[in-house]
Amino acid sequence: MAHSYNDDLRLAHVLADNADNLSMDRFGSIDLQVDTKPDMTYVTESDQAVEAAIRRTLKSARTRDIVLGEEQGEDEGAAGGPGGRRWIIDPIDGTSNFVRGVPVWATLIALEEDGEIVAGCVSAPALGRRWWASKGTGAYTGKSLMSSRQIHVSQVSDLGSSSLSYASLGGWDVIGKGEAFAALMRRCWRTRAYGDFWSYMLLAEGAVDIAAEPELKVWDMAALDIVVREAGGRFTSLAGLPGPWGDNALATNTRLHDAAMAYVGHFPDQGPPDPSWGDDPEDEDAKSDNVRTFEFSREPADEAP
Repeated sequence: MAHSYNDDLRLAHVLADNADNLSMDRFGSIDLQVDTKPDMTYVTESDQAVEAAIRRTLKSARTRDIVLGEEQGEDEGAAGGPGGRRWIIDPIDGTSNFVRGVPVWATLIALEEDGEIVAGCVSAPALGRRWWASKGTGAYTGKSLMSSRQIHVSQVSDLGSSSLSYASLGGWDVIGKGEAFAALMRRCWRTRAYGDFWSYMLLAEGAVDIAAEPELKVWDMAALDIVVREAGGRFTSLAGLPGPWGDNALATNTRLHDAAMAYVGHFPDQGPPDPSWGDDPEDEDAKSDNVRTFEFSREPADEAP
C-alpha cells in the first residue's frame, strides 16, 4: 500500500495560511524594508518573517525533520544526517514582484523524503490562488483541501501549437544558450513571460505547455516539481536530470519534453550529444499548410503519445 502524505499536505496548508497572512500584511507597504543579498537579489523583511514562522511551526510539528530555506539555510532536525525527510522552503518566490507591487509571487513549501519530492504547496495570496500535490494522488488547485479541483497538463504534441512561458532572457546568454532559447521561442506558437512559479502552475493547469529557466536553486523548484509531475507533466534540469536537483529547469506537458530539450538541453561538461542539437526540425507539412489544428485538452490521454 502506498504511503500517504495527507498529514504532511494538511500541515503544508497550515504553513501556507500563516505565510499568506504575514506576507499580505506587508504587501504594498510604503515602508517595506528591502535589502540586497550578495548575489544581488532582493530580500525583504517579509521573506525573513515568513521563513522564520514556517520554521517555528515545523520545529514543533515535525521535530525530526530537516528544514532548508532560502534565507536561513539548512537546520538539522533530531534525525540529522543525509536522507530522511527535509522541508524545502522559499518564503517568497518572486520577491522583485513583491517589492514593486506586482501580485505574481508565492510561498513555496515542499517535502523531500529520501531524495524525492513527495509533497508540495504553492500559495499565491495576492492572486487568490493555491496549488498542491502529493505523491501518487494528483495535483489540485483551489481555496483549501476540501474546496478544490484536480488539474492536468495539456495534450499539445507539436511545438508549433505550443505555448511557452519563461521568466527572463538574460540568464540564457550566461549559460551559452541565448540563441537556442530564441530559436525555441520562434518555433512555438505563443510565448509569454509569466515568470517564476506561475509559469509552472499554468503548465500544470494545461494553460501553458513549456516552462524553462536557466538559473535556479532547489527551493525555487521543489514545490513546483511535484505539482507538475502529479498533473502529468515532466520536470527536469536542462541536462535531463529528473526533479529539482540541477541548477535550472525545463518543465513540459511530457509530450513536448524531448522536442524542447533539443533546443535548450545544456551539457556544459561534455557538450551536446548531437551536432544538430538545437537546430530547427524540418516540418514540410507546417511549411505547406497554413491551417493548424490545436489540441488544448487537459484530460489525461488514454494512450501514450
